[in-house]
Amino acid sequence: MSQFIYKITPQAAWREAEASGRFTGALIDVADGFIHFSTAAQVRETAAKHFSGQVDLLLVAIDAASLGDALKYEVSRGGALFPHLYGVLEVNTVKWVKPLLLGADGAHQFPPLEAE
Repeated sequence: MSQFIYKITPQAAWREAEASGRFTGALIDVADGFIHFSTAAQVRETAAKHFSGQVDLLLVAIDAASLGDALKYEVSRGGALFPHLYGVLEVNTVKWVKPLLLGADGAHQFPPLEAE
């Protein structure tokens, strides 16, 4: 069974990645030396904690197995294991990209996620 992981990113940054064929990460990813991802169980909390109220976001889904040994699960927030990619994300490995819209309550509205 495939394990999907997710990246929340501003639409403009993702459009740049599509043009170049690779996503090198947001500023925090570059500073930390890896690209931060979340599992299906973690991504809603990630949105609330790091992207609250933001618009023009996209949710990017990736099959974790396609990333090979460059993907490591490491202890992060609250002791949970979060997926971190030590390398670039090749756009052709992405399964889907969907808008992450804000609902009337101010929370992001997620599409159905794989591996929930």
